[in-house]
Amino acid sequence: MAQNKEVIEVLNDLIQINNDRTAGYTRAAEDTKIVDVDLRTIFERLADDSRQNAIELTSQVGRLGGEPATGTTTSGKLYRAWMNVKDMFTGKDRHSLLASCEYGEDAAQRAYEDALASDAPLPTDIRQLITSQKASLKNAHDMIKKYRDMHEIAK
Repeated sequence: MAQNKEVIEVLNDLIQINNDRTAGYTRAAEDTKIVDVDLRTIFERLADDSRQNAIELTSQVGRLGGEPATGTTTSGKLYRAWMNVKDMFTGKDRHSLLASCEYGEDAAQRAYEDALASDAPLPTDIRQLITSQKASLKNAHDMIKKYRDMHEIAK
């Protein structure tokens, strides 16, 4: 049971990161200008992806007999900082939104790396789930970075 507790803690941290990521992308979608329909669509899709990640992780926590997280935690502070960085922008242009989203994606990657490197005895199926979600988040990071870089070149 002690091993399950450690695994549940790791999974709950990732649930909270995905909850913060969902909130961040929802906020980014709301902040996009009407002409930036492409970004709004991407941000909404990435928020949905995080909702799905959280559902998958929540299922594993329940299977292990734990109580799934619903809010944020210390590891979620990186995402809360990401959401607050937006307030420092003088505008809500494409570059600013994309840079903020890339920062958030970097934080998500670190959280998933920490989960995989933790001392918790992760069962193979859970390790595979975390690895798969991390790869998906890496693809999202690379896409956001590509959009940001393309915007820089277009300037």
